[in-house]
Parts: sequence; C-alpha cells; structure tokens
Amino acid sequence: MKVGMLTSGGDCQGLNSALRGVAKTLYNELGNTVAIYGIRDGYRGLIERDYHIMRPEDFSDILTRGGTILGTSRQPFKDMTKAGEEDEETKLEKMLKTVKQEGFDCLVILGGNGTHKTANLLSEHGVNVVTLPKTIDNDLWGTEVTFGFQSAIDIATSVIDSIHSTAFSHSRVFIVEIMGHKAGWLTLYAGIASGADVIVIPEIPYSAEKIARAIQKRQDSGKQFSILAVAEGAISKEEAKMSKKEFKAAREAMTQPSISYRIADELKELTGQEIRVTIPGHYQRGGIPCAADRLLTSRLGVAAAQLIQQKKFGYMVAVQSNQIVPVPLKDVAGKLKTVPPDGEVVRAARALGLSMGD
Repeated sequence: MKVGMLTSGGDCQGLNSALRGVAKTLYNELGNTVAIYGIRDGYRGLIERDYHIMRPEDFSDILTRGGTILGTSRQPFKDMTKAGEEDEETKLEKMLKTVKQEGFDCLVILGGNGTHKTANLLSEHGVNVVTLPKTIDNDLWGTEVTFGFQSAIDIATSVIDSIHSTAFSHSRVFIVEIMGHKAGWLTLYAGIASGADVIVIPEIPYSAEKIARAIQKRQDSGKQFSILAVAEGAISKEEAKMSKKEFKAAREAMTQPSISYRIADELKELTGQEIRVTIPGHYQRGGIPCAADRLLTSRLGVAAAQLIQQKKFGYMVAVQSNQIVPVPLKDVAGKLKTVPPDGEVVRAARALGLSMGD
C-alpha cells in the first residue's frame, strides 16, 4: 500500500503528532507492506510532484515538535479548477495526474476548512482520501474539537493571565486580540479561562457604548482595571447590518491596523481612559502541542490508519461525544462551525458576570 501524507493551510500545534499517530499505527499493523510518502508543502507538493519516501525513524521524536515536518502552504480552493494559460492543466488536474502516475492508494490530509474543501474535491474525482481536523479556530464542521485548539487556548490564556498584573498595577484597560476571523471559539474559551472582563467575538456584534458601560460598572465597584479579550474578526452592531460590499469598503477605510485598535480608540473617547492593546498573533499557534492535543492527535491518527486498512475512504476522523468517529467529507466541506450566540458556553460567561460586548 502506497500512502501519501500532507499538511495544508496554516500550521498549528499537533500536526507532527498527528502524522506520527497515523504512521506508527500503519507501520505497527501492516509492517513492510505499507510505504508512506511525505508530500511537501501541502497541495503544492501534490501539484508539483514534490514528495519523498519516509521511514519509521522519520516519525520518531516528533510527538512534541511544533509546526510540521512536511511544510505547508495555502492553495485557495477557488484556484483549483481555474484555467491557466492555453492548454495548461488546472491544479486539480495536476493533482489527479500525480496520484494516478505515482500510484498513491490513499492520501492522508491534515487541515482546516479550505483544506477540506479541496480534499472533498479530490474525493469526488475518485481519489481515496482520509482527513484529520486541525485548526486553532475550532471552526471545522462535524467535530466537537480540532487539534491545535487546546494548545492555542493555553497560550492565549497565558497571555491574558500575564496582562492581569500590569493592568492591575497601572489601573488600565487592556485589550488582548485573539486569533479567529470568522469564529470566536478561541477568544471565548481563553477569555473565560483567564478571567477576562469583556469578551468580543464575531458571532455577537459589539456596541462600544455597552463595553464602556461594563468598564464603568467595574470602576463603580472599586475595580480600576479591565481586560477585554477581542477576536480579530469582531464586528460592530453597525457593521453587522451592512452588505458584504459595504462592510468591505468600511474595513478598507479603517485607519487603525486592526479591530482592537479601533475599539481602543472608541473606548478612549467614551471613557477618557488610557487603553493598551496586546496582539500575541502567530505566537498562539506556535510551540509544542499541549498534552491534550498530543492525546487527541494520537487517537485521531490511529482512527485514520484504521479507516485506511478498512479501505473506508472519503471520511474525516472527528470527535463526537468524546468518541472518534468517521464523518463523510461531503458533510464537512464548505461548512463553518461558529459559536451559538445563545449556546451553553456563552450563557456560562454571562452568568459569571462577563460582558459579551452587546
């Protein structure tokens, strides 16, 4: 059996441990009847036929390593079937040719939303595919949790924890901008875990006036500092009413470097207080995977390897009710899992007295 493995899209903690989980299971159960090939830089390697044979020792000592030993890249889904110059093959056609000519019996693909759309496209064109769900945003449909998410929560929580002491010392308002363009899972979880006072996520449009009132309420109770956990994809109530075209134009006209700086300017005008912004950025998806992600990726890797042995293709291995189950790729591709505005975790945040900015 000839298996190709690739990691696509943004990197995160747990990619290497997931690769290890798949490989170790296949080697242990199939021995020398399986050959594993590492495809470099995600779909680019499949397009350009850039891959290499991997040995069991290549998967040793990578359980705790961050990033991905295979490299990664972003290949937009919309470009996969786009025609190039005259007589030039599309990226999809090039990938299908690589799979056929190199004789890959199966592709193991690790990635998030965009990656799964392309994986499903390959599956629809006859390629045997098994996928694993990764993203620190936890916004992949069909699974309760993605690997990388818990590690990112730990890092974002640590950042906000550290901000507490300086916010208290200087009696200031601090905004910590957390990753998450379309989904606020990471901001919500890290905000609650770190004891942030205000949490602003894309699913719940914010009102600067409401946030200012929450800050004033804390001051009135004798608390002279406040910490806001703000998702990078946060939107205001006014923006939520705009069309896509209007929203894009409004954001292009925004003079601040990010939404957190705009909120800082709005709050400074409303409260007269000094506002500081901290953006940990890619720090949130770097470094070693936490223990929870190492366990999760090991379980997912075993499940993916078992699907391959069963010749059960066209599935993503997912977590549902703390069990690892196969979910059809067609049910995953193109769908985004966002935070329910009235869901249990949001209700818990409000019950704790946190403001959601609305």
